[in-house]
Amino acid sequence: MTVFTGSVGLNTSARDEIVDVTERVQNIVSDSGVRAGLACVFVVGSTAAVTTVEHEPGLVADMKGAMDRLYPKDLDYEHHRRWGDGNGHSHVRASFIGPSLTVPVVDGRLVLGTWQQIVFLELDVRPRSRELTVQVVGES
Repeated sequence: MTVFTGSVGLNTSARDEIVDVTERVQNIVSDSGVRAGLACVFVVGSTAAVTTVEHEPGLVADMKGAMDRLYPKDLDYEHHRRWGDGNGHSHVRASFIGPSLTVPVVDGRLVLGTWQQIVFLELDVRPRSRELTVQVVGES
């Protein structure tokens, strides 16, 4: 059994940024030597998320619109009142989308659909330096 840990560093420009990290995660899987197993992608932070989506401009815009409808920025969040940092909606969005994703690895490749990419979502209200931890577990 092999356990291999890598990371993907990101510098985001602002909220609602959606970044395709599929190739960088696949590179870590390839470096791990794991042929059959699982890759877990985890974002360190409480105002960002990881999921899969078809990463194309129309769907990226749709995702942003859906988040605005489901978790509006202009609601009176208790977090805003307590901390005054204006990112209560960022925490709520991140909690519902989730900080991690697990993808099967078969023959050394991530098992993803043709139009399915692993994406990082920056949900905070300011630019951030982020780190995704990628842990690959399986048989070489």
